[in-house]
Amino acid sequence: MRRNRRLRWALAPVAVVVMLALAGCTQQQLQGFLPGNGANTTNHTSEVIGLWDTSWIVLIGVGVLTWGLIIWAAVVYRRRKGQTGLPVQLRYNLPIEIFYTVVPLILVLGFFAFTAKTQNSIEQPQAHPQVTIQVYGKRWAWDFNYVNANVYSPGIQAQPATPGKTVDDALNTLYLPVGKRVEIQLYSRDVAHSFWIVNFLYKKDLIPGKTNYMYFIPEKIGTYQGKCAELCGQYHSLMLFQVKVVSQADYNAYITAQRKLYPGQLGADFNANTNLPGTTAANG
Repeated sequence: MRRNRRLRWALAPVAVVVMLALAGCTQQQLQGFLPGNGANTTNHTSEVIGLWDTSWIVLIGVGVLTWGLIIWAAVVYRRRKGQTGLPVQLRYNLPIEIFYTVVPLILVLGFFAFTAKTQNSIEQPQAHPQVTIQVYGKRWAWDFNYVNANVYSPGIQAQPATPGKTVDDALNTLYLPVGKRVEIQLYSRDVAHSFWIVNFLYKKDLIPGKTNYMYFIPEKIGTYQGKCAELCGQYHSLMLFQVKVVSQADYNAYITAQRKLYPGQLGADFNANTNLPGTTAANG
């Protein structure tokens, strides 16, 4: 009886702290401190946030249980005053050994299953994409081809305005219409890069000689920051871009303006690589 009373008194402060923490959670905390402005930035962000939050809840539970057992064992089995020698040694405890083998295995399999389910959903090609964009990563900027409209937008690396800052207006900007099925085709002109729209909570590598794809529906109008997430050389930190999700009317107006400036497409003939598979090396 006394032990149960002590246990309740020990758990009471923990319960109070948990309730206060949950009551004071901000939106950023509720989405696990992931970047972004909510679960519906694209049609996939809610899935990513759900997987992330669920994983942390499970891991925190495992951590609390593990720490609790360690502290409990240290307190209950501590050496008392007047005790000498070693406590009784137990070589095996089959139930406990089965427990700490089976439970981690279940956790690993569970994390794998939910991660694979989410990834499969995100990577599933969309039937009949309404907007197709070819993205060429190059040291240290981005070229965008609007395939459906037959226009393009060439990019240069970010230009520092002051030490540590850049002028966003000078960044190459990818325009996307809100609520439309988008397919991004990813190419590299030189080395490995990674296309990352931060608030979209997903990124994809650009591998020389290989085409990768991203599929999503942007659901919130706004301006989002993008960057290269793969170390690619001296000015990697300046390989920045922006994404503007706009209404269909604003998107049409942008395409019309681009058609006067940059009609056509920027293809693979601007690639810096000359030794990819399928190319012929120059005779020395």
